[in-house]
Parts: sequence; C-alpha cells; structure tokens
Amino acid sequence: MSDRYRAQHQRRLAWMPWLYYRLKPKHRAWAEPWQAQLQAQLMALETVTIAEGCFIAPDLALFAEPGRPVTLGPRTMIAAGCFLHGPIDIEGEVSINHGCSLDGGRAGIRIGAQTRIAHGVTIYAFNHGMALDQPLYQQPVSSKGVTIGRDVWIGARAGIVDGVTIGDHAIIGMGAVVTKDVPAYAKVAGSPARVIGDRRDSA
Repeated sequence: MSDRYRAQHQRRLAWMPWLYYRLKPKHRAWAEPWQAQLQAQLMALETVTIAEGCFIAPDLALFAEPGRPVTLGPRTMIAAGCFLHGPIDIEGEVSINHGCSLDGGRAGIRIGAQTRIAHGVTIYAFNHGMALDQPLYQQPVSSKGVTIGRDVWIGARAGIVDGVTIGDHAIIGMGAVVTKDVPAYAKVAGSPARVIGDRRDSA
C-alpha cells in the first residue's frame, strides 16, 4: 500500500470511524499500531484513560488537566474535528461523530454505554451568570453536570445544556435544544425540546 493511499485511508477512518471495526486483516495490520501510537501519546500528555478497542481521530482536541479526567470505555470511537474537555466519563461502545463539542465544566459529563452522538452536537456542563451588575464575561460560572443514559441517540446539531439528565434509550431529534430532563424511552424535538413520543409505542 502506498503512503498516499494509507494517508487517505486514515483520513477516511477519522471521519467515519465505524469503518475501523470493519477493516480487513491487511489494513488492520497498520491501523491498529497507528491507533495504539496516537492513544499512547495522548495518555502520556493528558489525564485520560483509553480502554481497549477505541478509535480516536488524529485531530481530536482532548484536554484533561489533573482533576478534570477523561475516560473512554471499550470500543468508543471519536471522529474528526471533535473537542472534549474533562471531566468526561464515557462508557463502552459510544460513538461521537465529527465536529462535536463537549465541555465537562466542574461537575462533568457522563455518557452511558452504546449511546450514539451525531455530527455537530454540543454538550456543555457549565453556565454563566446573567446578573446585570457586571459584564457577562465577568459573571461567576456554575456547573451541575450532564448525565446521558445508555443506548441514547442524539441527533445532529442538537444542544444539551448544564444540569440535564437524559434517560436510557431516549432519542433527541436533530437540532433540538435540551434544557430539561428527558425521560427514558422518550423522543424529544424542538427548541426548547419537548416530548413528541415514546419509543415503546412504535415497538
């Protein structure tokens, strides 16, 4: 395989990381050492734990200072152009597609196993004060944390604000802005997001 072809294949995997798990043995022979090197470099520089079988895009912007760790569970995949700032705790088999932005504030973000996060999702576990006695940038910052359950599907360009808990098996519609807790199995959409259905009704 030529160096140019391999570089293009690495780029393809970075933007569509689910393909990593479908590689033929001849491609896995170079892809697994490539990933091992990337992950080892990141763990040497940041307070991050990466479990077995994960995939991370080379341009992942992951920052985890002491006291703000990031944990990636087994077979978690993170695509190109993502920004993650701890504390963040991600269980196994989670997929974060390209261009997502997650900031754990002080209280952190927790994501349950097998959750799927589509392109351009933003999750911020902090908020600024809005009092009128001083400029917004000088306001104190609060952080309650964000909890996302297992087997949740978060649609493209959805936003989730601080203090929200999303129950297991819920679906967040494309472009939704989630400002309140979401029950398990609920389908929500809109800005602000509201319940529009229940997954169990169509089972």
